[in-house]
Amino acid sequence: MALRFNDKYVKDFLSDNDVKNIIPAMEKAHEKIVNKSGEGNDFLGWVDLPDNYDKEEFARIKRAAQKIQNDSKALVVIGIGGSYLGARAAIEFCKSQNYNLLKKDSPNIYFSGNSISGQTLNEIVALVKDTDFSINVISKSGTTTEPAIAFRIFRELLIEKYGETEAAKRIYVTTDKTKGTLKELSDEKGYETFVVPDDIGGRYSVLTAVGLLPIAVAGIDIDKMMQGASDACKEYSVCDIEKNNCYKYAVLRNALYRKGKKIELMVAYEPDYTMMNEWFKQLYGESEGKDGKGIFPASVVCSTDLHSMGQYIQDGERHIFETSVVFTNPKSDITIKEEDTNSDGLNFLAGKTMSFVNRKAYEGTTLAHVDGNIPNMLIELDVMNEYSFGYLVYFFEKACAISGYILGVNPFDQPGVESYKKNMFALLGKPGYENQRDKLLARIGQ
Repeated sequence: MALRFNDKYVKDFLSDNDVKNIIPAMEKAHEKIVNKSGEGNDFLGWVDLPDNYDKEEFARIKRAAQKIQNDSKALVVIGIGGSYLGARAAIEFCKSQNYNLLKKDSPNIYFSGNSISGQTLNEIVALVKDTDFSINVISKSGTTTEPAIAFRIFRELLIEKYGETEAAKRIYVTTDKTKGTLKELSDEKGYETFVVPDDIGGRYSVLTAVGLLPIAVAGIDIDKMMQGASDACKEYSVCDIEKNNCYKYAVLRNALYRKGKKIELMVAYEPDYTMMNEWFKQLYGESEGKDGKGIFPASVVCSTDLHSMGQYIQDGERHIFETSVVFTNPKSDITIKEEDTNSDGLNFLAGKTMSFVNRKAYEGTTLAHVDGNIPNMLIELDVMNEYSFGYLVYFFEKACAISGYILGVNPFDQPGVESYKKNMFALLGKPGYENQRDKLLARIGQ
């Protein structure tokens, strides 16, 4: 088993009945996924994806990644939300937070189109304009504001640098299979296209072309990643809480929610997990936060955040539970040496590795937080690599779907996301929103 789940620091907070009372809802959630009978059932393509993906497109992804590696020093990935979080999380998980600073054979990868900051956009333009670069724009509609603006800027930069014909060979578009602004433009200009599947929502899409192209460009073995997801798919197919840790995690988090634990704090002890925390927050925040319900997903990276958030976690309001993700074997390690003068008082650590100290930090922190009335769940894997990433992604996706159905919401829609867009479009003067504009301007005092 690639993933080990430990719930011993939850048992004192829940009775047997607290857990047993949720089992029927878990079983119904399982049936909804297997039979495709629940709300949002047209977005269940991720369930069998690790074994039933498009092998021809997968091969094209690898060929395109090889071409980008050969002709580009940088790749600009343009997308927002699920269109970039998974890929960035994978690159940092498998490689490093400092990927772009490392000596390597693969291109630097910059993520754009995920904000409306002119300064951030200008910085990436400055980083790539004098080097050979390519673009991967990811958007199902092609009209989402943030990536659409970035694509316009970088596409113009490519054309100015290489001319329209050569620029077209450096633009890779991941979008709808048959329709939409980006698909039409790609067909007209001859851009190579990959598919955003109709039956997989953005936050569940990292193991599709949405995430796999930039991941492959970073030199990460996507075959191993899919194998990890495939093994998890098989492991978490049985509807038995004693045999399925994915389902147990979903049940326990809902049992804690019913006991007043409204916030789940995802805790990492490796900085390279930081963007995985961000991916987790989108997955669970968009999937569960609706109809006045939902566990609020938050995150910290320890021991760093123990020096900022540690006081609140230890002694603040008791509405938190924690899920810690730890790894047995580090990517690399350092052994602490003995110092003759022991001026810093650290000779008691001489001969010990940083990973050993980090493990004791995790163990000590967990015990302190449990004593502070915070339930803790532990997810442990051996290493941070491609296989573990694919396995962990599937674990969280399946648990999210089960958990959402247990909660009584549709885990696959996100109706609230559109609210800010309508207001923004009206305030910007987008055609079709004129009637709302005056009312909104009055509300903000203009």
